[in-house]
Amino acid sequence: MPTFRVSEAARFLGVSDDTVRRWTENGSLTPQRDDAGRLVVDGLELATLAREQAKLPEDPAGGLSSARNRFVGLVTAITADTVMAQVELQCGPFRVVSLMSSEAVRDLGLQPGSVATAVVKATTVIIESPHGKAQA
Repeated sequence: MPTFRVSEAARFLGVSDDTVRRWTENGSLTPQRDDAGRLVVDGLELATLAREQAKLPEDPAGGLSSARNRFVGLVTAITADTVMAQVELQCGPFRVVSLMSSEAVRDLGLQPGSVATAVVKATTVIIESPHGKAQA
């Protein structure tokens, strides 16, 4: 199982190194030492904590949908002309950008600072890993 140094764990969780150290002290993460004696945490334990910490605000639209990738966030910018608009949302640590009609922006009442939900329904999701095996 991979392990991560405190600074790496902090970067993935979006917190400070000190917060990760506090979590190892209070038992939220189990501290280990690597071969060089540095404090590390288990990758699976880190992934579990990341999932628990990644609670987004409740989706204001409610209702049911087959789309599982729903990101609630704040509208940070809108660039629009007479026909099309680019809408940017900040959903936790993620920036989501959508292109839509300017009419849709008006109909949805979107403006910087308003709450919106980005719904992503894709037939293709590409996952990359720096640690995968090269294939011939």
